[in-house]
Amino acid sequence: MSKENFILSESEKVQLLEIARSTIISFLTNGKLSHINKDDLSSNLKSECGCFVSLHKKGSLRGCIGRFTANTPLYEIVQKMAVSSATQDDRFSKVELEEMNEIKIEISVLTPLNKIESIDEIEMGKHGIYLKKEFSSGTFLPQVAIETGWTKEEYLGHCAKNKAGLSWDGWKDAEIYTFEALVFSETKPKKI
Repeated sequence: MSKENFILSESEKVQLLEIARSTIISFLTNGKLSHINKDDLSSNLKSECGCFVSLHKKGSLRGCIGRFTANTPLYEIVQKMAVSSATQDDRFSKVELEEMNEIKIEISVLTPLNKIESIDEIEMGKHGIYLKKEFSSGTFLPQVAIETGWTKEEYLGHCAKNKAGLSWDGWKDAEIYTFEALVFSETKPKKI
């Protein structure tokens, strides 16, 4: 998939956000993923894509987990990442069902990773980054550059240190990949 030829309609975006929300609520209620009728889904929602699901509560991050690998239908990866964001992000305690009234969901559908040779190829706000060095790796979604106002070197340094567990300058001898994301979110939390 390349971003240029992959577009989601507004109704597809709404459908994915509803799938994410209903799946989290179902999992927090009974430990199971909500059932999705594949016949109700467009071919875009069945296409194999990587994605991240981010949860925000009162403007602050409450969970974010994703997968780059594009070997699962988008609607399924949204379900899995939504549950993981709510229950397995080790930076946060598990989301409680009552919190879902205050949580906005954001989905980032990813383009394939592109290995770069120079950081000059990174366009801040357009490209997310994925750093890999031996058994360590870390990533930032494209919107992180905009939200933080970091310089390119700060973006790389924070990713190396805080995400990959490397030194601040660890990005200098790591493999660097870029990717783009089609990002969309709920406008406000929905009441259960």
